[in-house]
Amino acid sequence: MSLWPGELAPREKLLRDGAAALSDVELLAIFLRTGLPGVHVMQRAEQMLRQFGSLHQLIAADYAQFCSQKGVGDATYSQLQAISELAFRCFSCQLAQENALLNPKVTHHYLQSLLAHREREVFLVLFLDNQHRVIRHQEMFTGTISCVVVHPREIVREALKANAAAIILAHNHPSGKAEPSHADRLITEQVTNACQLLEIRVLDHLVIGRGECVSFAERGWL
Repeated sequence: MSLWPGELAPREKLLRDGAAALSDVELLAIFLRTGLPGVHVMQRAEQMLRQFGSLHQLIAADYAQFCSQKGVGDATYSQLQAISELAFRCFSCQLAQENALLNPKVTHHYLQSLLAHREREVFLVLFLDNQHRVIRHQEMFTGTISCVVVHPREIVREALKANAAAIILAHNHPSGKAEPSHADRLITEQVTNACQLLEIRVLDHLVIGRGECVSFAERGWL
């Protein structure tokens, strides 16, 4: 990978500073490895991100949409999907073994991978044991691009079936903006009240946007 003037190549930057120091363009450039005739790999990565809008949308693109890009095909699509699934399973494994409250970043990343790319609102629940480890997750309700109808009674029923001691609520905003609405706060209160009757704790409600996540617990709303 040749260098931009005065800058390290992405792979060298990763080795020096760690993967978290890389931009989305640099990460994608490492994955692509090569550019096209007359197009540097960094330019190619930047063009692809501009075309799809974000890394999330790039990974969520279907086969035909992704392969419509010049210079990519089955191999590139398969590798990118495998990387996405590998990351998802890594987060799943961590959540099954660790206290979800002690490692909120893993929980946030896990939920981002599940919900950020969805085109409709999806309301999901993480069911936790008494050590706050994830027993399982379940997509409880699916709505439109701007709202979803939630039934607290159904959440309580599933929590009892899972023998859960606590739950974490989560839903996405397809608009990409994670700021909770008044309706989000109201349904959180309703679910919390329903769960309290059976001594099931609602630990958090996470609203997922594109690249951002708002936690009710961090804002002091729970």
